[in-house]
Amino acid sequence: MTTLEKHSEVSRRFIAQATAEFSQGDYLQASEKAWGAAAHAVKAVAETRGWQHGGHRELFRCARLISEETGQPEIRELFSLANSLHTNFYERWMDPETVEGNIESVKRLLDKLEAVE
Repeated sequence: MTTLEKHSEVSRRFIAQATAEFSQGDYLQASEKAWGAAAHAVKAVAETRGWQHGGHRELFRCARLISEETGQPEIRELFSLANSLHTNFYERWMDPETVEGNIESVKRLLDKLEAVE
């Protein structure tokens, strides 16, 4: 399995886990799994371009570059929503409806990133 395939597989596994955690009422774990799904999806695209993606700064740079390359500003916006879920994992500031909406946004992000060649 290539690194690209590994990141893609982890991304899909994490978003499925986020959905399951949410349905069980564990909004913190759901938040972190959705963030992880988004991060790994960006890493998968970054791998195909040889971009560094080791930390938050680099991930945000990659999301911006993908957004610019594809002409889809929503990619950058959706990635920022995913990051808010990461913050929620530590701060517990989102209500369940917001967590649920942001998880749905991450699902849209994954679909968009998987379509990037």
